[in-house]
Amino acid sequence: MTTIKKYLFVLMAALGTISISCTDDFEELNVDPNKIDKISPGTLLNPIIYEMASFNTSRADAFTFEIMQVGLPYPSPSGGEHRYDISEAAGNSTWNNYYRWIKNIKEMEKTAVAAEDKNYEAIALTLNAWVYSLLTDSFGDVPMTEAARGDEKILHPAFNTQKEVYTKILADLERANTLFDTSKPMIYGKDILFENNIGNWRKFSNSMRLRLLLRVSKRTEMNAYAKMAEIINNPAIHPIFTKNEEAAILKITGVTPLVSPWGRAIDFTTFRSMSEFFVNNLNDLNDPRRAKFMIQAKSKDGKTSIGYKGIPSGYTGSDSQFDFIPSNHNIALVTAPMVSVIMGYAEVEFIKAELAMQGHIGGDAKAFYEKGVKAAVEQWGATLPADYFTNPKAAYDGTLERIILQKYYALYFNDYQQWFEYRRTGFPVLPKTPAMLNNQQVPVRFKYPDLVQIYNVENYNKAVSAMGGDNINSKGWWEK
Repeated sequence: MTTIKKYLFVLMAALGTISISCTDDFEELNVDPNKIDKISPGTLLNPIIYEMASFNTSRADAFTFEIMQVGLPYPSPSGGEHRYDISEAAGNSTWNNYYRWIKNIKEMEKTAVAAEDKNYEAIALTLNAWVYSLLTDSFGDVPMTEAARGDEKILHPAFNTQKEVYTKILADLERANTLFDTSKPMIYGKDILFENNIGNWRKFSNSMRLRLLLRVSKRTEMNAYAKMAEIINNPAIHPIFTKNEEAAILKITGVTPLVSPWGRAIDFTTFRSMSEFFVNNLNDLNDPRRAKFMIQAKSKDGKTSIGYKGIPSGYTGSDSQFDFIPSNHNIALVTAPMVSVIMGYAEVEFIKAELAMQGHIGGDAKAFYEKGVKAAVEQWGATLPADYFTNPKAAYDGTLERIILQKYYALYFNDYQQWFEYRRTGFPVLPKTPAMLNNQQVPVRFKYPDLVQIYNVENYNKAVSAMGGDNINSKGWWEK
């Protein structure tokens, strides 16, 4: 058995995805019990969910928090991703992890088709769309059609354009919706995300389709607004999330193997600070999520709490200029039991609010907006104050900027979604300082890994030429 199959067997067995039954065939006693002769779709499902979700949660902290001015390294007199100092290798782990699990998703789909199990096939299509959307939005053009086909001797896969990737994954999500069958159970063990609730899997698939259609909505050839309206106006045919309890949020219990991505929770808070931008907006809103997201700042001697206070993004000068100990991340966020956000319900309501505000769907944009805010607050276990929207800073004002500011907070700790949405909308308006690099511009992609440049040089060069260069400012197809 290959090393990867051994690894998967151990992880899947621990996740409870391998079911064992008795048999009268005593010849089975001669079979090596340490080998898996045939895997099922369920064998692969839980490792994919856990490994992808936990990796994305760690990347939200390591990259998105900095580039989107949520949290900062502190002290940090120079450099850092919050100053848009992006290393050549910044996207390496993203590329490697996503392709690793794309291979497993492909195998899951193959086994589901062989087993004639439409539900698992639909789940595989949904997971594939999720991972490929993250991959292409992180890099631009990426291998897809020829990817993960080393067993077919395709060792130098051609790149697909971002338009081709999106066309494929959106079609797959549309097809997945027709495959889900709530009358048939998931028979290969309990899944760790929705606990075999096919209805919620279907809602996740359609909600993901809404997210991705909105992402490409500037491209008129995708007819995205009409398709989103069709989904929202026909919930019986295209069910989507309607409450937090249905959302794609993985509960990480702390019981092996569902452990926190942080081996030591203290690493989440060591030499860290909340950004002034992130904190001040929440202060303006008098937002109850502050206590969930961070601890209060203290006087320089550490004896007196002084409320929620962050450090300016990309600040200039030495750290001695600050006469207080800034607010820091709440360590409870990464201490199991904890959650890993894949896609929340609040995001769906903010999509509706944006579409209604622009006249693409009927309904009250203000009501959708307020539902989104309430869901985002409650997702983290806080309670929305009854007078929250009487605050002019919180009230719906009919602008995209107001919707996206609240969406920014709703997408907190949700992989790279804040970054992607900023690139789509230009909101929220992030602070700029003279110490920021890259002409004070937020980068829009990772550079391709060195190994891709070295070992797939011909296809790499073609992709780079088509995209206008392999640099952090080369905009993707849906951004233009």
